[in-house]
Amino acid sequence: MIHRSLILASRSPRRVELLAQLGVQCEIVPADIDESSLPGEDPADYVQRLAVAKAAAVVAQHGARGLPILAADTTVALEHAILGKPTDAQDALSMLTRLSGTAHWVHTAVALAADGEIRCLLSSTKVVMMDVPTAVLQAYVASGEPMDKAGAYGIQGRAGAWIQYIEGSYSGVMGLPLYETAQLLHAW
Repeated sequence: MIHRSLILASRSPRRVELLAQLGVQCEIVPADIDESSLPGEDPADYVQRLAVAKAAAVVAQHGARGLPILAADTTVALEHAILGKPTDAQDALSMLTRLSGTAHWVHTAVALAADGEIRCLLSSTKVVMMDVPTAVLQAYVASGEPMDKAGAYGIQGRAGAWIQYIEGSYSGVMGLPLYETAQLLHAW
């Protein structure tokens, strides 16, 4: 579809795999920014702010190389609470317990820095998770799988069996919405 190279401001192997689906090769240059949310910040605004900040940080370090820079950020939102990556196993279990049996939102913003500007698009997906027994959640946390994922679960992994349905972008829930990414790359 798209045959370009870019710098990916992320360590996520899932994002690399998703870019490959678009025919995009990438060099990984993670952004080092403060990912703290602001008091009262809306989850959708939060991910957009971070995606732009990640792109800008990598531009500041590597912008002279001439490659576009793609950055993304994903969070899970339960009502207005931002559920990022868990800090430890107890935090992961707490998040999963809160999400079990709920409808929640996964917001992923993708930003492209190219030609002296940064453009950003947002993907928001409603996710409905079944009521998951505590013992199953504990075993999932013990597997280590939820530790590097927003909301402490990955739809593409074992937790995918708990998802009753989604309304929106599956790839957005994985961490890089392909439609929005392709739109940014085509516009560039």
